Amino acid sequence: MVADASVGDYDALLLPGGTVNPDQLRVDKDAVSFVRDFVESGKPVAAICHGPWTLIEAGVAAGRTLTSFPSIRTDLRNAGADVVDQDVVVDRNLITSRSPEDLPAFSEAIVSQLAGTATEEEEKS
Repeated sequence: MVADASVGDYDALLLPGGTVNPDQLRVDKDAVSFVRDFVESGKPVAAICHGPWTLIEAGVAAGRTLTSFPSIRTDLRNAGADVVDQDVVVDRNLITSRSPEDLPAFSEAIVSQLAGTATEEEEKS
C-alpha cells in the first residue's frame, strides 16, 4: 500500500506511462501525497508518457520544464509547467520523457541522476 511507503526507503521514483496507470495514480490521495513528498525530498522522480499527470495532481509541475505525451501537454501548461517537445527533459530532480520511443534517452537520464553524473546541460538549476 502506498500509504505505508516511506520516501526514505527509496532512492528514486518512476511514474509509469500509458493512460490507465497514471489515471489511477492521480486520483489516489496517498499516491499523490507520496509523489509530492518524493519531489520535495530532492530525490529523482522520473515520469514518462502520461506519467506527469500525477505531477500535476501533486502540485509540483508549476515552474518546471517538462515533456510528456502530446495529449497531456495542455494539462501541464495549465498547471504552470514550461512544456517542451524533447525526448527527455531533466529539471532538477524531475526527469520526464514523451513516449516509449524515447526510452534510451529516458533510461540514460535516470541512470545519470542516480549515479550523480548528470551534466549541467541535462539539469536545470
